[in-house]
Amino acid sequence: MGHVNLPPSRRGGPGRQWTLLDLVSASFFAAVLVFFVLVFTSLGDSLAASGRRALARSSSSSDPRQRDRLIALLDGPPAPGGHRAVIDACPAEEVDYMPCEDPRRNSQLSRHMNLYRERHCPPPGESLLCLIPPPQGYRYPVPWPESLHKIWHDNMPYDKIAERKGHQGWMKEEGQYFIFPGGGTMFPDGAAQYITKLRQFIPINSGLLRTALDMGCGVASFGGFLLKENIMTLSFAPRDSHKSQIQFALERGIPAFVAMLGTRRLPFPAYSFDLVHCSRCLIPFTAYNGTYLIEVDRLLRPGGFLVISGPPVQWTNQDKEWSDLQAMAHALCYELITVDGNTAIWKKPSEASCLPNQNEFGLDLCGDTDDPSEAWYFKLKKCVSKPSLAGDIAVGSIPMWPDRLSKPTARVSLMKNGVDVFEADTRRWVRRVAYYKKSLGLELGKPRIRNVMDMNAIFGGFAAALNSDPVWVMNVIPARKPLTLGIIYDRGLIGLYHDWCEAFSSYPRTYDLIHVAGINSLIRDPTSGKSRCHLVDLMIEMDRILRPEGTAVIRDSPEVIDKVARIAHAIRWTAQVHESEPETRGGEKILVATKTLWKFPPASN
Repeated sequence: MGHVNLPPSRRGGPGRQWTLLDLVSASFFAAVLVFFVLVFTSLGDSLAASGRRALARSSSSSDPRQRDRLIALLDGPPAPGGHRAVIDACPAEEVDYMPCEDPRRNSQLSRHMNLYRERHCPPPGESLLCLIPPPQGYRYPVPWPESLHKIWHDNMPYDKIAERKGHQGWMKEEGQYFIFPGGGTMFPDGAAQYITKLRQFIPINSGLLRTALDMGCGVASFGGFLLKENIMTLSFAPRDSHKSQIQFALERGIPAFVAMLGTRRLPFPAYSFDLVHCSRCLIPFTAYNGTYLIEVDRLLRPGGFLVISGPPVQWTNQDKEWSDLQAMAHALCYELITVDGNTAIWKKPSEASCLPNQNEFGLDLCGDTDDPSEAWYFKLKKCVSKPSLAGDIAVGSIPMWPDRLSKPTARVSLMKNGVDVFEADTRRWVRRVAYYKKSLGLELGKPRIRNVMDMNAIFGGFAAALNSDPVWVMNVIPARKPLTLGIIYDRGLIGLYHDWCEAFSSYPRTYDLIHVAGINSLIRDPTSGKSRCHLVDLMIEMDRILRPEGTAVIRDSPEVIDKVARIAHAIRWTAQVHESEPETRGGEKILVATKTLWKFPPASN
């Protein structure tokens, strides 16, 4: 074969011919460069962590046969010979793993309307089948109410917010603690002073207002300080560049969860909140024909208050956005109470909206088939929901706090025998909680338990029975069960919709006590009666969000509790099975378990 004649280089002279020595030298220097990049830069750490995560996934969940064998061993009858399966620990890099808010998956999705920041769960069978480890140095959290002002640094060793927001009073590092002075971007002098300013225009401490929603909350100091006013605030923010802001809020003992106002309704029923607050939440309320302000209107109780502090209220270079916001609020018949600097306060009308009016946004009322309380994976609508019970559930019409906790409201009367069922449920849970404390030894009412979840809340009777204790309860209504969450909000309690065949929108280690009555019903299809997912996956998810040394209380039939006890052992819980209260019918058993505090051995040098 002849040689190929190549043209000379345009820079002049013939092209340089590479010798074998040149190739060897180049390969050597390239290898040295790669070595330094991997060893001495964060890229190497990132690649190594990615490799370990991939290995964990391949070993625990991507191999369907291994996963199925493990689940069958735990989900089925006891194995002969007493063999017990044990769930392995996840890699240390998964310390803050959130299956449905995993940036490694969500970053590949569309940015339109912040779709990529919403919930996107892994397909069934692909979530990690392992136990999330605590960070090195983890210890049981600072008890409430001290935790409002300080938490252990090693429980959340993330300094980004303290470095970026310390000058605004969000938080700062002091020795072994993070300290929370109570400030925020729009209230650097502290939430207490800011709330005092709002009190001039809003009846904050009158008992009229009880439930509040804080959008884009930061570390939730606003909600934390409103607790002193007997206002229960549920705060939310997305998982974003301010690493773990919702985790900080929950570590402080403040009600919070991870969410993004993007393409779907937030997981709440209509007319839930007496007060909706945004402090520099940066939600473009009038974008997309006002879709986001329409969603706020769906959530705000008639007669309730909307507070927007920060952009676009009298904000530089946002004149149009501010003008549009005022115009749209006017179209919704909101009364502008005040504009104080960069803070605007509106009051929603107590009666049905005055729409349809001629307005530049094309706003109109939703049709008769719209259910404004349907909100689990439900796309945002560009129409205004009609409050059928506006006059009955408006602020000022429902009983004041704390009377509203025990009095059935108009939404109860829509159910068959609703008042009788509601009152019987309230009495039942008073008896059950008394039994929990006296006979089962649960430390309810003591500082050790602050963040509580009821996974199957129905009317919120369990939470209502705990009202005198220094706890708050996240009342969860399973999305496939009757939508009674509006009744829970009418009582002055908080909660959200959720499907327990998916992971919950919270960081690991955020609840001190998790309670569930009828755990098997959470994974069973109400129509066919067949299981939609595995009890093993559900209990691993419970372990993920339960704090080390936290407590789980599970009620169900003896057969189900036997299976729950086997899984509890596999996930390293210590568990005891108890008889139910003497007056309880149906032969229920109660499992009380403690999550053990286990740690990886120290890494060797």
